[in-house]
Amino acid sequence: MTDALNLQRLKFTVVGHIARVTLDRPDVRNAFDDATIVELTAAFRALDDDASVRAVILAANGPAFCAGADLNWMKRMAGYSDTENRSDALSLATMLNTIHTCSKPVIARVQGDAYAGGMGLVAACDIAISADTANYCLSEAKLGLMPATIAPYVIRAMGARAAHRYFVTAERFDAAEALRIGFVHQVVAADQLDASVDAVAASIVANSPNAVRECKQLVADMADKAIDEALIADTADRIARIRSSDEGREGVRSFLEKRKPSWLA
Repeated sequence: MTDALNLQRLKFTVVGHIARVTLDRPDVRNAFDDATIVELTAAFRALDDDASVRAVILAANGPAFCAGADLNWMKRMAGYSDTENRSDALSLATMLNTIHTCSKPVIARVQGDAYAGGMGLVAACDIAISADTANYCLSEAKLGLMPATIAPYVIRAMGARAAHRYFVTAERFDAAEALRIGFVHQVVAADQLDASVDAVAASIVANSPNAVRECKQLVADMADKAIDEALIADTADRIARIRSSDEGREGVRSFLEKRKPSWLA
């Protein structure tokens, strides 16, 4: 898969059922440009189609996780026409949504600072685990811009109340604050980051692949929806469908028979 993607800005590995996509431009603090966006989109589309992969880790090399937009890319954008700006922005928005809607759970391994679009990458993931030394900043307003393409994911991650503050102040905040507002799920010492991320990935891989996929979709479909008759009926339909699925039946049988299910065999 890696050779077919012809990646220049990312590293891509699959070990067992866990894939790792690593931003690999430490010299520019892993800032992304249009080429990086193309590679990330292609990588996550390929992962979505790979039945052998059950969990994905999004990581980065170097001291920073992602500093947002690459300066050289920003210089080029300054001369873009309105049509070119819209096309460029849509590519970024599509990349974020490709990560967010990947059928496999995606874990952000945040070893260093995540600024602007870098926060968008973290927010697009399902689970975020941060080193205690990482800092965060939605810096767009300092440049006369706004975090528009990343907003749907960042607001879902930190909530509207926190977004009201950090979108307009462009303040930098630390990992402890990111945890307090719910932007990340866990903060650990830097030397414990890999062990913590690997443990979460292993927990995902131990579960039914079909159930994991359905659970991820369940959250996406149910979040912020009114609990009405239609939603109640939908939840009943979903549990009935998964109970009668091959993995659903196997999971219950293995539990009753006190043995490992087939996906762990």
